[in-house]
Amino acid sequence: MQAIILAGGYGTRLAPLTYTIPKPLLPLLNKPLIDYIINSLPKDSEIIIASNYKNNKIKKYLEERGINAILNKENKPLGTGGAVKNAEKFIDGTFLVINSDIISSINIRKFISYHEKKKSFITISLWKVENVEEFGVVDISSDGKIKKFIEKPAREEAPSQLINAGTYCMNYEVLDYIEKGKFVSMEKEIFPRVIEEGGRFYGYLFDGYWMDVGKKESYLEATKFLLRKKSLNYLCGDNCNIEGLVKYSTIGDNCSTGKNSIVNESIIYENCVIGKNVEIENSIIAKNCIIKDGVKLKNVVAGEKEKIEKSMENVKLWSKPLPRGYPKEQIGNPCRK
Repeated sequence: MQAIILAGGYGTRLAPLTYTIPKPLLPLLNKPLIDYIINSLPKDSEIIIASNYKNNKIKKYLEERGINAILNKENKPLGTGGAVKNAEKFIDGTFLVINSDIISSINIRKFISYHEKKKSFITISLWKVENVEEFGVVDISSDGKIKKFIEKPAREEAPSQLINAGTYCMNYEVLDYIEKGKFVSMEKEIFPRVIEEGGRFYGYLFDGYWMDVGKKESYLEATKFLLRKKSLNYLCGDNCNIEGLVKYSTIGDNCSTGKNSIVNESIIYENCVIGKNVEIENSIIAKNCIIKDGVKLKNVVAGEKEKIEKSMENVKLWSKPLPRGYPKEQIGNPCRK
């Protein structure tokens, strides 16, 4: 079975980190996000990575890791539906579609079995949330058939607490619904049409954990969650010299922290030098950054190769020009409906 990993977005919600690194390669516990997706797939899966941004870096990652996958380049962003249509030549039957910035405990084999048992046309994964106002919520029958989506309903008007969790199983004929070469949202255009036409459209509820790692807050929360899951207070990479205190954080390879420094609930990428008496809280620091003695950072996201000499709070730090071609606003929003 083919598995299409949607990795074509710019990751604007995580800028400036994504100015230099494609979102699927951002580290989570010092391992690229996309590793978690690939490792969740059945071993016999044929992997197709739909990408259009910084393809050379993704290609290099695949080659270095010896991962047998097709990098299916998009010349422009095509949305979730357009990306699937663009991979049509590689698909020969029922297939999977997975968003690359979702980390979850879904059992893919059980998910496929559910799709087959229901003789479904489209099956989507579902996750239960408390704050339904932030998501597209499904109206679902007792047998699991989805009747419609309701976008960001008031709590008292929501038909359920179940949202689209970003993993899909689809029959080949779904491709007939998608126009080639166009930006198409599977969630906003194709799913409603299939439901309106009476197609067999089912939802698969799973338990365990589910996290959208596509924004700063959830990226940090996922880091803390996975550390707890592994019974770790922190994680440091290879060749690190840590003299200060590290709590509920990750630090990449070849980093150092000076005496009396504190790194708390933060993510530090590789090759960073953190001085003495530094305090870093709830922040993400990209690789090759230097943080001078005595600096205090809170709620900061710093891009690569920044030299930080003064304290700051609630800042996205990027002192260089915006990379050519990088959008000024978000394109698409695949898992909100």
